[in-house]
Amino acid sequence: MDYYDAIIVGAGPAGSTLARTLESAGRQVLIIDKAPFPRDRTCAGWITPSVLDSLGIDPVSYSTGRTLQPIRRFRIGMMGQQSPVENDHRAVVSYGIRRCEFDTFLLERVTSQKCLATPVDSIVRRNGNWVVNERWQAPLLVGAGGHFCPVARLLGEAPGGHESVVAAKEVEFEMTREQAHACETRGDTPELWFCRDLKGYAWVFRKGRFLNIGLGREDSHRLTEHLEAFVASMKAHGRVPEELPGRFKGHAYLLYGHAHRPLVDDGVMLIGDAAGLAYTQSGEGIRPAIESALLAAETILRASDCSATALQPYGERIADRFGRRDAGIEPQWQVPHWVKQSVASALIRSQWFTRKVITEKWFLHQEVPALTPLT
Repeated sequence: MDYYDAIIVGAGPAGSTLARTLESAGRQVLIIDKAPFPRDRTCAGWITPSVLDSLGIDPVSYSTGRTLQPIRRFRIGMMGQQSPVENDHRAVVSYGIRRCEFDTFLLERVTSQKCLATPVDSIVRRNGNWVVNERWQAPLLVGAGGHFCPVARLLGEAPGGHESVVAAKEVEFEMTREQAHACETRGDTPELWFCRDLKGYAWVFRKGRFLNIGLGREDSHRLTEHLEAFVASMKAHGRVPEELPGRFKGHAYLLYGHAHRPLVDDGVMLIGDAAGLAYTQSGEGIRPAIESALLAAETILRASDCSATALQPYGERIADRFGRRDAGIEPQWQVPHWVKQSVASALIRSQWFTRKVITEKWFLHQEVPALTPLT
């Protein structure tokens, strides 16, 4: 049986970032994922410059042979409104990416042992170590496998338990030359459309000839109904092609203010979506995933052992970075309680509110500096 200092379940941005940071410090790491890579990942697909800074990625180098769509504007409206607000930030404030490229790029930077296309069939505790699939063992097991990560189930709150789960459906495809020419959506201007009941929002992101369309809501039983209405409206206004290939894929995730999963236990840590770290107001999860991996690595490298006590500083670092979950975070994931439906329509028509609050604060988190990577 092979022995490692840490086993990471999940090879997405969180898992690969943690693996690369630990191996740089001389730790022996195994990273496991049930999917082969490159793999499709259901996600709108955008990152801020802060993410690139934290990962030490040069945007010019990354964009060679990969999609990196500069975003300078946002077009924001409420479903049913005829005139959305368009805000010009006059600088690149975000980038559109394709997850199949981005995740593979991050994983290829990892030199540690990788076992891809390998599901986790068993996890047992034996003599102070975690034994996975009766093949590998380590004193530290890290869950980085998203909302349904098997490691998360070890820590109590199972997916779909008492936690409020956001459900989303989306599709990403390459438009034909004719579709790309006719499509009114611009690559540098993602579109965000809020549901009238404030329980979700839809989006249209263009990345060159690739188009991503989706909608996420807290009440999944009406998800398809809202999505169909949104797509029909976008077709009618020329924002998306009349013919959409393939089926919309579903996924689920937890918002930071709603998740109840513990982050650590003896020899166990959760990072990224497995820990329920998506931003409460936007649902964006890539930056929290990257930053949680860096904070976890800092904790691991400073810890004297893998006990829950030694790993507990990770939870404190998460709280310091993202706020405390018990601090009265609003139940509505897009807008706080004081933005009632009666005034939301007016606010979403406001140039100041859509720019300063929705985009710069809730989606871009511009007031939060990039987390410095460990050196």
